Amino acid sequence: MAMLTPEHEELRRSVEDFANNVVDPVAAQHDREHTFPYDVVRAMGEMGLFGLPISEEYGGMGGDYFALGIALEELGRVDQSVAITLEAAVSLGIMPIYKFGTEEQKNTYLPDLVAGRALAGFGLTEPDCGSDAGGTKTTAKLDGDQWVVNGSKQFITNSGTDITSLVTATAVTGTRDNGSKEISAIIIPTGTPGFTAEAQYNKVGWNASDTHPLTFSDVRVPEENLLGERGRGFAQFLSILNEGRIAIAALATGAAQGCVDESIAYAKERTSMGRAISEYQAISFKIARMEARAWSARQAWHSAAAKMLSGQDFTKEASIAKMVSSEAAMDNARDATQIHGGYGFMNEYRVARHYRDSKILEIGEGTTEVQQMLIARSLGL
Repeated sequence: MAMLTPEHEELRRSVEDFANNVVDPVAAQHDREHTFPYDVVRAMGEMGLFGLPISEEYGGMGGDYFALGIALEELGRVDQSVAITLEAAVSLGIMPIYKFGTEEQKNTYLPDLVAGRALAGFGLTEPDCGSDAGGTKTTAKLDGDQWVVNGSKQFITNSGTDITSLVTATAVTGTRDNGSKEISAIIIPTGTPGFTAEAQYNKVGWNASDTHPLTFSDVRVPEENLLGERGRGFAQFLSILNEGRIAIAALATGAAQGCVDESIAYAKERTSMGRAISEYQAISFKIARMEARAWSARQAWHSAAAKMLSGQDFTKEASIAKMVSSEAAMDNARDATQIHGGYGFMNEYRVARHYRDSKILEIGEGTTEVQQMLIARSLGL
């Protein structure tokens, strides 16, 4: 592990303890029953985790994105569903309002979001345009002093819980002089007539994470619910996604490390032919490679976070971190399952959950192919 400041190490130990003693005991049940862990979320709010990178002015902890990454890595080691709930709540729910909102919007929404009393969703992906966010079909038209929103979104995290308070959605608000779409971001509070969170998805993994398709049918919200500058919604959300890739990379690093930790413990206990299987080179070398992947992923997200916090362009580093760490999580989950043998195929084992959970890390918030495109573009290719 890279050297952490005393404050960051204290945070890491605190979240590690929380993950082991609060999250882990209920993780398998929530995964099995596909239930949202409200008690865990409430406890994370009381710890201040939702406000880690938010200034104290809005009820936050006054920390930085690196602190959020540390928390996500420790949670991701034990339960990716809880980790993605925090990641999406902060990176996708809070950050758009924190970065682009008016003072009135910040004062209205941030206190409950930062305290974990409420969650917000990030409505970008649509049925016919996943990575092609510029293909947005959802529309928002001004009618007097109200936006009338029509369309649909899919795969939206934290969008249908009992404590979800709003979704910030991208929508086409006009046409530019060159004929391209003018895309803006609109804050849509839950409970607004015409806003429906459809039935929860039946997913392969992240079963305790809340994910829904959304439908907007003549949804009316005040004109002042425009988030940021009109026509800048697409650019704003690209900025949000760029930061979010570092957070996802931290989560994925935790998943990769969790597979290492579980494999070491199992290999030392499991015997074959009268010896612990850790004594067999086939096993020990596999775990060594797993550790190398987790270590590399950690260096990648630490480096990307450092560049972001220094105010430099970090697009390439964020994409590298996202790609390297998500592949490390998936590869380590596969190897950990193999090391555990038949037990690795049983859902009550952490490695089985990681095996199911980790694939989405190579897809969400920009697929591996999108990261490769961005890296290549940064090289002038």
